[in-house]
Amino acid sequence: MIPRYSRPEMTAIWAAENKFRIWFEIEAHASDAQAALGVIPKEAAKAIWERGAFQIERIDEIEKETKHDVIAFLTNLAENIGDEARFVHQGMTSSDVLDTCFSIQLAQASDILLADINLVLESLKKRAYEFKYTPSVGRSHGIHAEPTTLGLKLAGHYAEFARNRERLLQARAEISTCAISGAVGTFASIDPAVEKYVAEKFKLSPEPVSTQVIPRDRHAMFFSVLGVIASSVERLAVEIRHLQRTEVGEAEELFSAGQKGSSAMPHKRNPVLTENLTGLARMVRSAVIPAMENVVLWHERDISHSSVERMIGPDTTVTLNFALNRLAGVVENLVVSPESLEKNLNQLGGLIFSQRVLIALTQAGLSREVSYDIVQRNALKVWEEGADFLMELKHDPQVMDYMKEDELVKLFDIGYHTKNVDIIFKRVFVS
Repeated sequence: MIPRYSRPEMTAIWAAENKFRIWFEIEAHASDAQAALGVIPKEAAKAIWERGAFQIERIDEIEKETKHDVIAFLTNLAENIGDEARFVHQGMTSSDVLDTCFSIQLAQASDILLADINLVLESLKKRAYEFKYTPSVGRSHGIHAEPTTLGLKLAGHYAEFARNRERLLQARAEISTCAISGAVGTFASIDPAVEKYVAEKFKLSPEPVSTQVIPRDRHAMFFSVLGVIASSVERLAVEIRHLQRTEVGEAEELFSAGQKGSSAMPHKRNPVLTENLTGLARMVRSAVIPAMENVVLWHERDISHSSVERMIGPDTTVTLNFALNRLAGVVENLVVSPESLEKNLNQLGGLIFSQRVLIALTQAGLSREVSYDIVQRNALKVWEEGADFLMELKHDPQVMDYMKEDELVKLFDIGYHTKNVDIIFKRVFVS
């Protein structure tokens, strides 16, 4: 986490204050459950809630000696609670606290990320409807293909982020588990009812089999979903970067008053925000493989996963939070050039209608192979000589033997390519 790419609400989740607060509440709720079972005195559970407090600096000081963060926390807790602290953490292991806390933090982060995705969806929907019928050249392999609309481009990204929202909801549910099962996960020294009680308090599900840790396939799935979301961020960012290229000029990031481009070339208006998003996406995806490698732990538990998660948990969620908010702003403020859209649409002298001519010739009686050769032969003149495609076809006797001139002209109608826009929008924007 670095301040430049961090937002306060998300960073607060990973702050020591929040972490230790969650640790305390896990221990306190577990004590309530233990008291209800008669394992510890009810007065002790009450005292834990009343006098339970911690001091972050003191915990850090103790940990320097203990080399164990949970023990340092419990020691500091005992300093504040007094004698009743001997009933804290009974039958529990460090993983019960750490893993359950991590689940809670990831769930908290998920809620923020879900709100962020909603912002992206809102901005995409707004701009998609704005440019619903605005013609744009579609490209395959980076080469002009056939007409589409700018609205359809944006609708495609909307649909992708809608899928991402569903994926994150599922990932949140999968990660929202609680493990209070004691050493090696057998519940030998703690009743399963304690786990059930704590889980309910935090709106988690009890982990069916936790060995001593919550199985890391859950976490692997969670971080994989974040990686997919990051890739969706980058796909849209790269599209905008391409559209902003000088040779294209169809859309660009808002260049605000007082903003500077190149330090050497004052004329530059660089796509710095979307380039930044590309980089941030790479960082989020970099966590996916380590998360998968964390699945493989020794026997019932080791801590090879611990250092990884202490980094990728905060780093990925904070980075993605920043990226999604930046992306929503870029889309919301995207500057579109209808003039460039039209210019580029007409750049290849009508070649974007080649498939319609091909189909028309086959329907008129020519084989597909012959039709393809005819269309390609005339298209090459446009590529190589800058000719007009329609004019070349009109002057081709082989074409005119099978088609009337007015029939040929009708094939160059942009409306043919946009006739199903409404249908697609109804599929994408269900509500």
